[in-house]
Order: sequence, then structure tokens, then C-alpha cells
Amino acid sequence: MRREYLLQTGVYFRKLHRIALQEHYWKFIIFAFVISFTVGAVVGGDMFTNYESTKSGFFSFTSAAIWIGIFNSIQSICREHDIIRSEYRSGMLLSAYITAHALWQLLICLIQSGIIAAAGMLFAGGGTEGLILPAPAEYFITVLLLCCGSDMLGLMISSAASDATAAMTVMPFVLILQLIMSGVLFDLSGWSEAVSCLTFSKWGMCAFGSIADLNDPALPLRLNEAFPNVVRLEPEKCYEHTPANLLTAWSVIAAIGLFCIVASGIILRLKNRSRRRI
Repeated sequence: MRREYLLQTGVYFRKLHRIALQEHYWKFIIFAFVISFTVGAVVGGDMFTNYESTKSGFFSFTSAAIWIGIFNSIQSICREHDIIRSEYRSGMLLSAYITAHALWQLLICLIQSGIIAAAGMLFAGGGTEGLILPAPAEYFITVLLLCCGSDMLGLMISSAASDATAAMTVMPFVLILQLIMSGVLFDLSGWSEAVSCLTFSKWGMCAFGSIADLNDPALPLRLNEAFPNVVRLEPEKCYEHTPANLLTAWSVIAAIGLFCIVASGIILRLKNRSRRRI
């Protein structure tokens, strides 16, 4: 069974590669380039000069990574439901099919994350000293986890959606939820705070804020330009400048992404449970 799983994973991965060439998949790379460099050019100049601009900049890069990740995969499975039904009856291993998609999307996300991180470093700069690794490496890992995790979320939605139209209809609601639950636009408490713990945006902001030490009193408020005596409120726990906090954020993002992958396989199995040829 393991050998069959590996063989089928390779077969479907090569199939995805062929489809990507036929459908000019490079457009997703161009798309990531345009989005990330636009965001970098707009918010990068003011980042690391004051608290508000730095937080807003990280929020913009977090949103861009999540948007790009979901857009990568939101239509990749739902448009193949008829093919999946046919091949499942012939012996397809759904686990191999999902693994091939995850590996292919990981490859795309690696390239896109490099572009996003490069845009951030080019326009925003930032220090070089990180908590565990050099800061640029930590920023890249954070972007990669956000992009890949969101991509896996897109695969899960695509597995559940009946067709591409349904998947694209759901996408704006998912993105809005991610933005609202980031903790940047609104103060969250009670049930909303609990829900935010299941979103990539919250933990992405925690990771970025931890690396940059948003709680550092030396990072002034923009308001200080007009009111020098205004002081920062008490530090925000999610931005603690500690390796443990950063590793927690990374781990949760990875865990949510892994859950989405497993859920994708379960959804496809439930959809096709009565279609296996006996």
C-alpha cells in the first residue's frame, strides 16, 4: 500500500505539473510579485519608524500572504470532482491525490513567499537580529507558513465546494473573517477572541510582532509627534519578544494548515464513499 501511495503521489504530482504548464501557472508568480511589491511600496517607507505604521505594515503583508495562498488553490480540486469520481472507482488513493496537491502548492508557495519576503526587505528593511535565526529568515518562514497554510485552507474549501463558482463565492467571506479576526482592526474578546485563535491572521501577526518586538517602548507612537507625553499602554501578550512566543505562533499556523490537509482528504472520501468499485 505504501509503494502504491508513493507511486500515485508521483503520478498526480507530474499531472499537476503538466496542467500548470498548459494553463500558464506562472501567472500566479506574477500575481504574487505585483501584489507584494505594491504592498511593499505603499507601506514599507513608514515601517519600523513608529508603532502604528509597523503594525499596519505587518497586517498588510499578512493579508497579502493569506490572499495569495487561498487564491492559489481555491479552484484546484472542485473543478476535478468528475475526474476524481471516475478515478476513485478505478483505484485512486485519495490520500495520494491530496498529497500531490499539497506538495505542488508547497512548491508554488516557496517561490511566492520568497517574492513577498524580498519585497518586505527591499521596501521596509528592518533589523537583522532575530529571536532564533536572523530576522530576514524568520520573516521568510512566517510568510511561507502563512502562504502554505492559507493554500491548504483553499484546498479544503475546494474539496468541499461543488464547483469553481461555489468556491469563489465562499472565498470573500473567508478572507473577511481572516482580516476581522487578526486583532488589528478590532479589539477582540470573549467568543471572537476564541475564534481568532483558529485563524492564520492572528498567529501571523503574533509572529511578525514577536520578531519585530512591537512591545518595545523605544518604538514610538505616531501620536507622539503631536503629543510627546502620551505613553504606550501595557504590552500586548501576543507580541512578546521571546523565542517561545514565536515558535508557538509558527506551530499553530502549521497545525491549522495540517488540519486543513487532513480535512480535505476526509471531505473527498465522504463525497466518494459509495463510488468505489468492489
